[in-house]
Amino acid sequence: MAIELSLTEEVRRALEERRPVVALESTIIAHGMPYPQNVETARAVEEIVREAGAVPATIAIIGGVLKVGLSGVELDRFGREGRSIAKVSVRDLPFVVARGLDGATTVASTMRIAAMAGISVFATGGIGGVHRGAETSFDISADMTEFAESSVAVVTAGAKAILDLGLTLETLETLGVPVIGLGTDEFPAFYSRGSGHAVPMRCNSAGEIASVMRAKWEMGLKGGIVVANPIPADAEIPAAEIAPVIEAAIRKAAAKGIHGKETTPFLLAEIAGVTQGRSLAANIALVRNNARVAAAIAVAFAAQAA
Repeated sequence: MAIELSLTEEVRRALEERRPVVALESTIIAHGMPYPQNVETARAVEEIVREAGAVPATIAIIGGVLKVGLSGVELDRFGREGRSIAKVSVRDLPFVVARGLDGATTVASTMRIAAMAGISVFATGGIGGVHRGAETSFDISADMTEFAESSVAVVTAGAKAILDLGLTLETLETLGVPVIGLGTDEFPAFYSRGSGHAVPMRCNSAGEIASVMRAKWEMGLKGGIVVANPIPADAEIPAAEIAPVIEAAIRKAAAKGIHGKETTPFLLAEIAGVTQGRSLAANIALVRNNARVAAAIAVAFAAQAA
């Protein structure tokens, strides 16, 4: 069977002309936020990317087709149908494609499809990583191993705060993945600007990040780059305030027997409820900020190739 990679005309033309393109994931729409905030955010993020001089490419699977760029109707459907649409990581791609199903792509599968399409920059909210208690559960996100495989720079507000951030950073080091703090020496913790963990590298501009991307890949070093971009200061929830909320949510998930790919959506929803929507507002703010930064990096990367 022929595997179909379907690019919108806007994305196809931009890639042919070597103009900047920014990949965006669809799990954040279907599983990361409630309706209608998910669709409103997705549309706003695409507009932010365009205003910054790049072309947005929201990635998903529709009817078994790998879609790079969604129409307004498709984007709205993913937002409305939400968690009824399968959450698809890299291991799930062959099954979903072969069966002609729909799927919302995670960080890992979005990276893989972006790399297949020739897109070098991807904006997300927070990456997955090593879950707390992984020494017994072995629960480690496929995002980790995908960073060693797909040559895409991912702009993120750090790893999700529900994770073991120290072990996540250690795993990325083992896999040879550069973790670069953008204007910061500390790894951000999604809702919070700091985590207490240092980043191994720091850049202060989009141009510097683009230069690191070019140097890595021109040396033949495949794999991605983590661009750790802290949440805007006026939107953060300080670590000391959010930490006990996260701990309580994790205990509740364990008591309910929730595990695997259902864990993150449950925890995010639980935290949003306890914080009376503050965590959702923070999530939206950091996603918008990451889109702006990713577009600037994509523009700089394209300019360096000209």
